[in-house]
Amino acid sequence: MAGDLAPAQAPDAGADDEEVLTGTEAKIALAQKEETRAAEADAGKPAKPQSRIRPAEKIPEPPFWGSRIVEDVPLGDVFAFVNEVALIRGQWQVRKGSMTEEAYRELLRTKIHPEYESLKQEAGRRGLLRPAVVYGYFPCQSDGDDLIVYREDRTTEWVRFTFPRQTGDRFLCLADFFAPRSGGRMDVVAFHLVTMGRAASEHSAALFSANNYKEYLYFHGLSVECAEALAELWHKRIRQELGIAGKDAADVRRLFSQGYQGSRYSFGYPACPNLDDQAKLFALLDAERIGVRLTEEYSLDPEQSTNAIIVHHPDARYFTIKI
Repeated sequence: MAGDLAPAQAPDAGADDEEVLTGTEAKIALAQKEETRAAEADAGKPAKPQSRIRPAEKIPEPPFWGSRIVEDVPLGDVFAFVNEVALIRGQWQVRKGSMTEEAYRELLRTKIHPEYESLKQEAGRRGLLRPAVVYGYFPCQSDGDDLIVYREDRTTEWVRFTFPRQTGDRFLCLADFFAPRSGGRMDVVAFHLVTMGRAASEHSAALFSANNYKEYLYFHGLSVECAEALAELWHKRIRQELGIAGKDAADVRRLFSQGYQGSRYSFGYPACPNLDDQAKLFALLDAERIGVRLTEEYSLDPEQSTNAIIVHHPDARYFTIKI
């Protein structure tokens, strides 16, 4: 867990711009870089109407089938996975601008970091951030561009996801990273949904209504980044349970740029753009058990929540879909 990693360091005034991005933006940026590299590598080669992804040689054995909830996640573990650059430079908009590097670092040291520490303590003391997780493992197989998720009998189809395929580049589709039904092997897919709780949304709304805009900006930003941090933390837990965490980067900051085996895709991203597919995830995980609901517009409520399909395949990385 968090104790296995070097703690996140203070934001670097010279950090790459991609580290400022968070959530969807960061993952799309990573995907675009992957596609650029692939296009350069394939330059001059004849196009093929299918991807080159092959089934994983080894399919991990999950510790259980079905779903479980976890509501005793220590806040300290979540804070250890917060992307402080995305929080401070992205959410809080505290950027170097025309300041010298020395002046910017001094601002971080004397003002921003103390406020950050104080806010974390207040959130814990008042119960404003209440991390909870529902996650699980399910037998599955691919069928063309579809991912079939089975019930525990490994025969009865439970839900089926249909993912888009690239029309160029590497012709990738998310289903490519799972063992095909035609091959007879059964694969495993993990899903998770994490939340920082309804109290976070209620407190954010109260601050905004009271015109406490700075306090709102800081707390809301922290609560959103904590949801991302909890997703990162639990993805690591899943890799550990699947026995594939050996390739994890030792520095937590490298995890933010996929320094591990496999990948995590949230619905709405280019590889799985259909937000209504979240209804299938809710059915698989019985997700409302942790107080999260799916609105008619397929948004998560409370907003400090996020979900994902988790792929163990060694070649799985973010990618974009160009129609």
